[in-house]
Amino acid sequence: MSAATPALLTPRLGFLGTGWIGRNRLRALRASGAATIGLLCDPDAGALSAAAAEAPDAVLAGSLQDLLSAGPDGIVIATPNALHAEQAIAALESGVAVFCQKPLGRTAGEVERILKAARKADLLLGVDLSYRHTAAAAALKRAYDSGELGTVFAAELEFHNAYGPDKAWFRDPAQAGGGCVLDLGVHLVDLALWMLDFPGVRHVACARYAGGHRIPDTQAAAEDYAEIRLDLETGAMVRIACSWDLHAGADAVIRAAFFGTRGGARLENVAGSFYDFRAELTRSTSSRLLSSPPDDWGGRALVAWALQLAAGGGYDPEADRLLTLHQVLDRCCGR
Repeated sequence: MSAATPALLTPRLGFLGTGWIGRNRLRALRASGAATIGLLCDPDAGALSAAAAEAPDAVLAGSLQDLLSAGPDGIVIATPNALHAEQAIAALESGVAVFCQKPLGRTAGEVERILKAARKADLLLGVDLSYRHTAAAAALKRAYDSGELGTVFAAELEFHNAYGPDKAWFRDPAQAGGGCVLDLGVHLVDLALWMLDFPGVRHVACARYAGGHRIPDTQAAAEDYAEIRLDLETGAMVRIACSWDLHAGADAVIRAAFFGTRGGARLENVAGSFYDFRAELTRSTSSRLLSSPPDDWGGRALVAWALQLAAGGGYDPEADRLLTLHQVLDRCCGR
């Protein structure tokens, strides 16, 4: 659908991959009314059956080709990382817009191929960088954009998970593209760059560990702990840490703090939750609450993409920043 295409009343979408995350996003989309769920596809019969129970009017497709042949306006991809690039490109070349789970590709090279296909077809491309869409992140962004922080010169972000992925492919670098950096660090790098309006990144340094042992910089591996330093062209420094299976003392430790010449702002999870966040503006020894739970943010990125699709949007140049994000991630992983 080109940028000149008339708005769709309600886009008809297909879901490719109906595991936990796919069904979670399906429920959010259905509740929003921003699109209809017309097609479902998953090789796992149990996952497909569970999704069909939540979208009883959807047609079950036996393959990606069957799904695309049915002519949806867009597809939602929630499959293993290794499949994202080929599936996204196949959809785009078939004239179907794409919303994909993160990471969009295992490498910047894969992401570049997807972006090229989306631009050529003039189709909307979105990625589920969901933490941007929390009320807490939005509050931090407003504080930064309003100048309340002054000049931001430092940031610290972390995402420590006391658990690890429950699928074996996550720990295979050939299939996943990496470890916790591609799984969790992608959100932190994106959040830092998005918050600061995507400044250029002058230098990237990363230390990766697996089972407590340092991984050589150029070795492909599924790291379970990583520390990253980004030196930005603005002169600011960003420090990032992420992990799986960490003795964190809670289910998760998630935090993003930005420090400026006039004030600071921080986002942090509440009581170890993966879902509940609060945001505060800080000055010297005082703080002011900006946002607190409850906040049902999980499907917000998908709903925003579906509304943009319904409005007749073609390729959005904002997607070009996905290449910048993945170039930084490649440098973190020694590529």
